[in-house]
Amino acid sequence: EGIDLAEDRQRFYALLDRLRIAYPPHGMAKDLADAKAIAARLGYPLLVRPSYVLGGRAMAIVYGPQELEPLLREAFAAAPQGEVLIDKFLEEAREYDVDALGDGQGICIAGIIEHIEQAGVHSGDSTSVLPPVWLQPAEREEMVSATRKLGVALGVVGLLNVQFAWARGKLYVLEANPRAARTVPFVAKATGRPLAKLATHLLLGRSLAELALQEDLQVNRCFVKAPVFPFSKFLGVDPRLSPEMRSTGEVMGVDRTLGVAFYKAQLAAGLRLPVAGKALLTVSARDHEAVVPVAQRLHSLGFALLATRGTAATLRAHGLQVEEVRKTREGRPHCIDVLKSGEVQLLINTPLGQSAQRDGWRMRTTAVAHGIPFMTTLTGASAAVEAIALRQADAHREVTCLQDLVRMDSADAVG
Repeated sequence: EGIDLAEDRQRFYALLDRLRIAYPPHGMAKDLADAKAIAARLGYPLLVRPSYVLGGRAMAIVYGPQELEPLLREAFAAAPQGEVLIDKFLEEAREYDVDALGDGQGICIAGIIEHIEQAGVHSGDSTSVLPPVWLQPAEREEMVSATRKLGVALGVVGLLNVQFAWARGKLYVLEANPRAARTVPFVAKATGRPLAKLATHLLLGRSLAELALQEDLQVNRCFVKAPVFPFSKFLGVDPRLSPEMRSTGEVMGVDRTLGVAFYKAQLAAGLRLPVAGKALLTVSARDHEAVVPVAQRLHSLGFALLATRGTAATLRAHGLQVEEVRKTREGRPHCIDVLKSGEVQLLINTPLGQSAQRDGWRMRTTAVAHGIPFMTTLTGASAAVEAIALRQADAHREVTCLQDLVRMDSADAVG
């Protein structure tokens, strides 16, 4: 019943209305005509997703009417009950996963995980950090309060996962899962508490108090979860991130600072960030201004900048020295040639909409084939650049057994 209440969107939104918790404007479509009417009412961009699917199957962001019908057909084909949810997509939103434990009467917050990528990337594919870095105390309090209300209303006994987004100063619930989420192993290792075992005891009738879970769980280091992708095994598949999950595993980096923890996580995921060389920047028009701070930081770290025409013009307008690189349709040598030549050590490419599948996929697949680290979101690029800065400075990187970290933290808590 709890799962149905969370998965049936009409019932779930009625519950959120009763609890006075906000959610994105939406509509539920049973056919293409319904979907097009909802799209016209909500306006673009939109998030299209089937109900009752896992891993973001057939989910997509739609930026204009020309993309709508083919993406809708795929979503309807994947929907087991023939219904597709259409949400207003929250642009430039910060996304969060909250894992919690419940005994039917109360809720213990196990961890609040902050996605480094903005909303629009599936939670399983996002690089995430625990504890949150950018979350303000008042925002945290509102998120925790909403999680407790939802957990009790859903009658959660065991594990609960709630996904939130902060957009334009307002908290929205994206979905709630009254079950174990893929984030549980990450949070368990970070907190040193066996969440699955504790949840089993709760399911067998024990209370939060009996398990010493009256207080929310805490961490005193920075834990970064990074996804592992199979793209090197499937050359030619576009590795851009989207609402549909692509990762096949994940790793964790731990340190006192976000930058070093991020670097460790990327290294464990098989992505060795460069400390010098050339960076190729080619971003969508909407990201031209936003990429400037990343480019300035790379320049200050000694990287030479290459960029395609539009990106290059913006960077030059901000006083940066940039070598312009042709797109594939502008003649040779072009960006693919440059990537294949071994000149580039880092690629930053932010795709937008269906055009990215035509214009950018060759750059991203070429980067995969040649082992060039690449970022497809600006927030991910910013984190990578800060990790590179710390690596250049030879920041101390302690390597410690996870069990030893738990023991040290327990000793600190007692002390």
